[in-house]
Amino acid sequence: MKIVNLSVDSRKRISLSKLLPDLPVSSVRAYLQDDKIVLEPMIEIPAREAWLNQNETALNQVKAGLTEKGDISRGSFAEYAEE
Repeated sequence: MKIVNLSVDSRKRISLSKLLPDLPVSSVRAYLQDDKIVLEPMIEIPAREAWLNQNETALNQVKAGLTEKGDISRGSFAEYAEE
């Protein structure tokens, strides 16, 4: 868990940039839990890609395909290497 003290500016704002992961975070979900404010970074998925997360069979097939090792041999490219 990363803990950072954040300062409040003159307009009573805080910057969360020190806490956000190195991901393309597009929004933050905020909610109260046991009298604490919890902020959850969110990444939006384009509508044209959302179907994959909703189709468990297709998602598992894509994951399996990504783990398979390819068996295509392209030979040596040594002759094209610059010395």
